[in-house]
Amino acid sequence: MTDLHIRAAVPEDLDAVLAFWKTAAEGTSISDDRDGVERLVARDPEALILAERDGELVGTVIAGFDGWRCHLYRLAVHPERRRQGIGSALLAAAEERFVALGGRRGDAMVLVRNETGQAAWRAAGYAPEEKWRRWVKHLTV
Repeated sequence: MTDLHIRAAVPEDLDAVLAFWKTAAEGTSISDDRDGVERLVARDPEALILAERDGELVGTVIAGFDGWRCHLYRLAVHPERRRQGIGSALLAAAEERFVALGGRRGDAMVLVRNETGQAAWRAAGYAPEEKWRRWVKHLTV
């Protein structure tokens, strides 16, 4: 097994990403379509971060920054590749991006019923904010 490769998605990756989310992500979103993901990559080419191992897509995270707040979406790792450090590597890349952009706090939206996701966010140092139903972590600037 070769090392994990972390990189930003390019337009040619989008069909594979959408197919990957059907396998690896918990639920779907109204924006989980080609047009929605194309808009994301066109607006912020570094936001959709991919993890690949041996040329295979094994993980994703969207690290969106609006100039004020840092938002994390679609942290997904292939079910057969979980617990191998892929999610941690993706979050580290996202947090590095946020800090470089001046972000100070990462927010993650996690479905209430997604216990696996909640455990992953907790392990990564994020804590639930019940008032807003999001998970947050203060980043080092």
